[in-house]
Amino acid sequence: MCTLGPPIVARERDGYTDSMAFKYIGWTLGMQQHFCRLGTPLNIGTTMANKKVLIVLSDADYVPIQRNGKTEHDPSGFFLIELAKPLQKLLEQGFEVTFTSPEGKEPKPDPSSETLLAFAGNFYEKQRENELIERVKRENGLARPRKFSEISDDELKGFSGVFLPGGHAPLADLGDNAELGRILRHFHAEHKPTAAICHGPYAFLSTKYAGDKEFAYKGYKISCWSDAEEKVMETLKQGEFEKVESSLRDAGADMQNGIGEKVGYITVDREVASGGNPMAANALGDKFIEMLQAT
Repeated sequence: MCTLGPPIVARERDGYTDSMAFKYIGWTLGMQQHFCRLGTPLNIGTTMANKKVLIVLSDADYVPIQRNGKTEHDPSGFFLIELAKPLQKLLEQGFEVTFTSPEGKEPKPDPSSETLLAFAGNFYEKQRENELIERVKRENGLARPRKFSEISDDELKGFSGVFLPGGHAPLADLGDNAELGRILRHFHAEHKPTAAICHGPYAFLSTKYAGDKEFAYKGYKISCWSDAEEKVMETLKQGEFEKVESSLRDAGADMQNGIGEKVGYITVDREVASGGNPMAANALGDKFIEMLQAT
């Protein structure tokens, strides 16, 4: 039986904000509570009335970071938990998944997302996530994503929804990709369920490079990896990243990054469901499936 107490959560009240370090500690312990359970084994169900979900991934195995006036590349990729949790739920409910990326390269996990720390020391949870990813590589095409350009407008009509997991890699090649902008504009125009988590919402910026070049999600309430959280990472990495929250706000999104969003809450606005960090992966997966089943 799990005996962990409740997570330490930084509070914001009366204009007072706890230290960045305390927020980071609170997030880490919250993650520990979040994963302190025995998950169920993968159980791929009957196809959900042939409903298909498109999963968007980065080709990059790095994230650009500014150090001493120069752009360097730090190892990165998709964040394991953020992909695996919603993916497992989709497969268990019988949805068919198709993976896509800019050039169809095999996606790489962010090395930091494969550590025991990312799973709050839960070895069995880590093992289950890794086994899921390896199985999906063999059986569902994760090792060979479709290129964005290969997915035609007619083919897009056959997808019921789109999911964008996080990890820092999207900062490298998704925000300004015109083909991805075309794809996302389809789901936006057709009001199809769209789920994104952590750094995944950065991909929404690609809509500025397709169609009428306007940001498709202007005015939408969106949660993502916050500037405050990124500054903690910058301190650890001794460099500076592109900020997802600021970039989306500057484009016209209504960013939702309060304390609630940092402890696993999600934000839903019209067809878009978004989560701020890995702690939201379970709730986001559940909400995404609910939205898909309602269509």
